Amino acid sequence: MTVAVRSFAKINLGLYIGAARADGYHDLRTVYQTITLHDVIRVSVGRGCGIEILCTNKDPRVPLDSSNTCYRIAERVLDELGTQSRVRIEIEKRLPVQGGLGAASSNAVATMMGLERALRRKLSGAARLRIAAEVGSDLSLFLVGGTTLGVGRGEEVYPLPDLPSLAIVVLTPEIGVATPKAFADWDALVQRDRGAELRSAWTGESPVPTQNRELTRAGGSDRLFEVGCALSAWLSSLTSGYPNTGASAKGGSRAGNILSDLVRTGIENDFERVVFPQYPELRDIKGALERAGSIYASLSGSGSTLYGLFSSPAGARKAADRLRKQGLKAVATSTLTRQKYWKSLVISR
Repeated sequence: MTVAVRSFAKINLGLYIGAARADGYHDLRTVYQTITLHDVIRVSVGRGCGIEILCTNKDPRVPLDSSNTCYRIAERVLDELGTQSRVRIEIEKRLPVQGGLGAASSNAVATMMGLERALRRKLSGAARLRIAAEVGSDLSLFLVGGTTLGVGRGEEVYPLPDLPSLAIVVLTPEIGVATPKAFADWDALVQRDRGAELRSAWTGESPVPTQNRELTRAGGSDRLFEVGCALSAWLSSLTSGYPNTGASAKGGSRAGNILSDLVRTGIENDFERVVFPQYPELRDIKGALERAGSIYASLSGSGSTLYGLFSSPAGARKAADRLRKQGLKAVATSTLTRQKYWKSLVISR
């Protein structure tokens, strides 16, 4: 039996990095948002045992062994259900590898969903979340979908009131950004700025760039607390200002209001501070998005994908056309509400 499942991408509406933890991870605050771009995962089961991974696009960056997230999650699902089967997982890649869209994590969760259906066995909700957290930090968001708050190292997720469908333009440069290196560069930046502030205490000078001073003035937990307060104020405005049904507003006015409110919170992605110096072309692409009319533009995750939020689908399509003429790989798409996410997940069984 074969089950085909859409493996949707995500973007990060702000990503804030806190202090490094004893387990080697960092505390984070982010708002995840699923979008309509996706890979396709096909899961087949039969008699026997073993797990086989195939990539129809034959992308050499997609591992076909036990290091693949799809393999790792299938192994755990079989163990949790106490069953043996020959499992074949076919990955049809449409999303960029190491692009910041959560493709590998989404592939893994799509594999879980497809395997449950192929076996005609269901995991409990708690088991799904536990297995997802064991395999990776941002897998859990794909067990919720829509607009989701991520805390801890990103694996602790809470469904938020869904944003309406928002028009976006996604750009996928041919650059792979390794997330572990991006975190290491962030730690080096924080340590460098802390050292500079200690030296300035003796000299009376302030050599730390203005945009980096908040990294050293307050501890990581204090900074994340302030971020949490800003996000809470924004989320409170969503539910108190008007009913939140997840439906599109006529004329795009509701989407425009939400975008304006979100931008006013000062959302940003901390990874931009370390990724842009390494890849200045990504900073240039963000500038191109802003010049094309985006209300807000950002790196997604650690990159290299960038996105821009637009007040209307027509504006997004026009911007994508303009950016493609500049030689950029741009596509106009939209965010995906929780209801649509779950309704569109399974293609066939």
